[in-house]
Amino acid sequence: MHYDLIVIGGGAAGITAAISAARRKHRVLLLEKLSHIGTKLKATGGGRCNLTNTLDNETFMARFGREGRFMRDVLRTFDHRALTDFLAQIGVATHAPDGYRVFPVTHNALSVVRALEAEMQRLGVAVHCAERVESLEASGDAVHAVHTTAARYEAAHVIIATGGLGYPKLGAEGEGYVLADSLGHRVNEPFPAMMPLHTKEHWVRHCRADTIAKAEVRIDLKRAKKTVAVGDLIFTRSGIRGPVVLDFSREITPLLQRYGSVPLRINVVQGKSETQLHEQMKQQLQTNPHQSTLELLQPLLPQSLSRELCQLAEIDPALSWSRQKGCQRDALVRLMVKMPLTVVGHDGFAMAMITRGGITLKEIEPKTMQSRRIRNLYFCGEVVDLDGPCGGYNLQWSFASGWVAGMLGVRE
Repeated sequence: MHYDLIVIGGGAAGITAAISAARRKHRVLLLEKLSHIGTKLKATGGGRCNLTNTLDNETFMARFGREGRFMRDVLRTFDHRALTDFLAQIGVATHAPDGYRVFPVTHNALSVVRALEAEMQRLGVAVHCAERVESLEASGDAVHAVHTTAARYEAAHVIIATGGLGYPKLGAEGEGYVLADSLGHRVNEPFPAMMPLHTKEHWVRHCRADTIAKAEVRIDLKRAKKTVAVGDLIFTRSGIRGPVVLDFSREITPLLQRYGSVPLRINVVQGKSETQLHEQMKQQLQTNPHQSTLELLQPLLPQSLSRELCQLAEIDPALSWSRQKGCQRDALVRLMVKMPLTVVGHDGFAMAMITRGGITLKEIEPKTMQSRRIRNLYFCGEVVDLDGPCGGYNLQWSFASGWVAGMLGVRE
């Protein structure tokens, strides 16, 4: 049983790689250890499947941080426009209701998976589910065969598209890291990312009903003071979540392992400074100088959070602003601008949507996704050390890197 290409992993990256190669007339086998392909893809965006976004490539890459430029050539070949064109070709119409995030018009991830399955069937891709890869057979600088629980398959090329460690209940086990390591590739330590965080402070549980819009979150450590994220913040029974936390957790989890806790400073008034707050409150008081402190805070914060911050500042929220001590008023304003929270834990990979870490980019050719160690080996998707924020970034990367990997080094 000899194939031009064997793809290991039936997620977005692996499926796209198989289609890309099969369209170039290669004989392709896709191996998936689960009983169905696209398991994680079906859960993307809460099942609505946020496929990509409409940002230009430069801005898109910047959202991945300093490593984002690695994907420059991949995006030149397969950016969000190429992805939506490809999906249209296989019968998946897409739209961007907010002008930014791109979804299938069905808002149903299953429709995307079914279309991809149909395209693989049309192209003659052999798909073997419930077949786990156990090892790769190699000699010199090439892989010759793939050993599974069921058989040995010879291959001219192999693509590892096994994903990371996030959401193990959807099949993530990190076997791609083991396979890459067995061939001499370096794997940067994986950390859970895009997940809620637990805090030392317990007062947050009293604020669960409210969302803080455009909160500004900073890490209060000397080596990370320039690291900042802005977005909606949600308090939970044990800590914080929301889009800004999901995006920022990728920066925090490595620091948490190193330091044991990570102090944050959060601006909960949409980036306003202390001076701006004092001025705004002064103007409000001109309209009604006898309003209570809680009423004064009403345009700025949800009532639940206002009460908690008043307690931290040792302020009686029922008293008027003029009856508060100056030091207490300053303390409350400071809390709104630089509210301290301390991250002390998380739920691990069980709640992580993506993985930070993976196969080092230094050992992958960015134009082709080909290994720089093994001449007929390729990587794509989350298995490599590249991850981005919420909003279609990681799925676009999976589709794009899969497509380019499936080209098997041929530049078109």
